[in-house]
Amino acid sequence: MAEVARIDKWLWATRVFKTRSLAADACKNGRVTINGINVKPSHTIKVGETVSVKKSPITYSFKVLKCIEQRVGAKLLPDIYKNVTDAKQYELLEMSRISGFIDRSRGTGRPTKKDRRALDSFADPVMFGFEDEDDDD
Repeated sequence: MAEVARIDKWLWATRVFKTRSLAADACKNGRVTINGINVKPSHTIKVGETVSVKKSPITYSFKVLKCIEQRVGAKLLPDIYKNVTDAKQYELLEMSRISGFIDRSRGTGRPTKKDRRALDSFADPVMFGFEDEDDDD
């Protein structure tokens, strides 16, 4: 087994990114850091380093347990890295899933009827104290 591996290959092999080119693009755009330092796709990683990957809206953190460059089965991933992502990041992810509109991509058009209903249920009028306005008549 190798003692070092390229970061873009490792991210692909550990299924953090679907393709190696997506992993390389993330490195080039500054979304991948190792121990707090932005890295290029050709940067090598070693066992024990912490890799942080920014995937909107949260930042995932992984501790490297093994250096691999070939893709392995999903069942073997606990032997390759340890997920050390902060619990607050997962809370942020859950909040963005609930609201559904935090990271709406530009150019996706108007919200659908389903999106509007989800937004209406999220911003319920009771929440803002408008429930009793009609009772004054």
